Amino acid sequence: MVGNFGMVDIAASRFAVFGAVAGLALFTRPAATRWPTLRQAAAALGLSVLGFTGYYVFLAFAIVAAGTEVPSLIIGTIPVWMMLLGRPAGLRMTALLPGLALTALGIGLMVAGAWPDSADGGQGAALYGRGLLLALVAMASWTAYGLLNAAWLRRHTEIDATDWANWLGVATGLGGLLIWLAGGSSVETMRVQSNVGLFVLLALAGGVGSSWLATVLWNVASQRLPASLCGQLIVSETLFALFYSFLWDGRWPRTIELVAAALFVLGILASIKAHR
Repeated sequence: MVGNFGMVDIAASRFAVFGAVAGLALFTRPAATRWPTLRQAAAALGLSVLGFTGYYVFLAFAIVAAGTEVPSLIIGTIPVWMMLLGRPAGLRMTALLPGLALTALGIGLMVAGAWPDSADGGQGAALYGRGLLLALVAMASWTAYGLLNAAWLRRHTEIDATDWANWLGVATGLGGLLIWLAGGSSVETMRVQSNVGLFVLLALAGGVGSSWLATVLWNVASQRLPASLCGQLIVSETLFALFYSFLWDGRWPRTIELVAAALFVLGILASIKAHR
C-alpha cells in the first residue's frame, strides 16, 4: 500500500508522530512531574532504541529479506524468552520444557517450509538467512526492552505510567528523526508520491495507536504484572501478523504452515499454564 516509500520512511514517520503526540501530552501533565531528570532521560533514550527505533528497523528489513511468516514467529518467541529470563522464583525450568519444545518445533517447521531452493545459485537462501538473523536481533532487542522497562518501572513506582510513556515517546521521536536523516527519502521525494495521503494516515494511526496509546497501556500492565506473565500477551501480535500475511498474499496457509502455527500456539499456551 505504501510501496513507494522506504522502510526507513515508514518507521521514521510513525515514530515522529509518536514523539509529537507524547510531546503535546506532556503539557497536560502536572508541571512538577512533566520533565524527566537527566538520569530518567538517559534511561528513556536507551530503552527507546531497544523497544522502538532499533527493534522496528531490524524487523522491517527482516521482513523485506525473509517475508512475513518466519520473522513473525521469531518475534512471537518473545513471551517465551521473557518467561525464561523474568520468571518468578519457584517456577522450575522443567515445567517450561514442554512449551519450549512445542514452540521450537513450530518455528522449525515454518522455517523449513519457507526456505528458498538453490535454483538461483543460493542467493535467495543467503538473503533469507540474512532476514532470519535480523529477525533474531529484533527479537533480542525487544526482549531486552520488555525486561528492562518492567524492572525500571518496578524500581520507580513514583513515576506515572503515562509520564514514562511520554518520555519514551519524545526519545523515540528524536530517534526516528535521526534514522530518517541518515537513510530516509527527501521531503520533496515523499511529497510527490501518489499515495502520500495514505502514508500520512498510516503514520498517524501507527504513531498514536500502535505507539503512544499502546505504550501507556503496556506501562500500566508492566507495573501491575510480572514481566514473565505480561510478555505472554504478545502472542496475539504473532497470530495477527500471520493472518495478515496470508491475507496479503491472497492464499490459504499450506499444511506445514498450519501445523507450525498450531504447534507454536500450543507451546505458548503450555508456557502460560506452567506459569500459573
